Amino acid sequence: MKLGFVLFPGLTQLDFTGPLQVLHRVPGATTVLAAKTREPVPSDCGLSLVPTTTFAECPPVELLCVPGGFGVEQAIDDAETAEFVRRQAAQAKYVTSVCTGAFLLGAAGLLRGKQATTHWAYHHLLGLVGATPVKARVVRDGNLITGGGVTAGIDFALTVAAELAGPEAAQRIQLALEYDPSPPFRSGSVEAASVETVEALRTRYAPRLEAFGQALQRAKT
Repeated sequence: MKLGFVLFPGLTQLDFTGPLQVLHRVPGATTVLAAKTREPVPSDCGLSLVPTTTFAECPPVELLCVPGGFGVEQAIDDAETAEFVRRQAAQAKYVTSVCTGAFLLGAAGLLRGKQATTHWAYHHLLGLVGATPVKARVVRDGNLITGGGVTAGIDFALTVAAELAGPEAAQRIQLALEYDPSPPFRSGSVEAASVETVEALRTRYAPRLEAFGQALQRAKT
């Protein structure tokens, strides 16, 4: 099975590298990393990612995965990126996203009438792309599988791995990666974090959310 990941400037590298680390271990899977050009793609943390193919040259993939990140706002406005996502999704067996990558699927018209999830701070905007928001780490609706924010991409990828190769294979991958989360703080969700922590993050995201909503409205026109 050929698994295709979409790269664009400003993506959150863990949205991409978390699922990649899991899914490249699926028996029989090969991965392609597609971008507009073969030049390194800068992520949101200074780490540049090297594509293996271009949008124009990418072969059809059986699973399409779109990561998120602050760069999604610009990717939504990029006709070439949206068209690549739309073209690949039309023939893929599975169409997937992590974090705000869901909105790139949405801008391509792929979430209309579908249940989906995304990063908690952006969750309320899913309706702008025709999706029904569901609060969960991983949401499946037919051949569409969406993951929540950033680290949820690992849970998402293990769910996908179980779908592709069975639960036993997914559990072997989980053990190989020693994925057994035990965080030092209980602040990884809005429900668990303190009011002060949540409000600090809401304040930080507020300007981006306004600009992001505007980009989604432009994509609808």
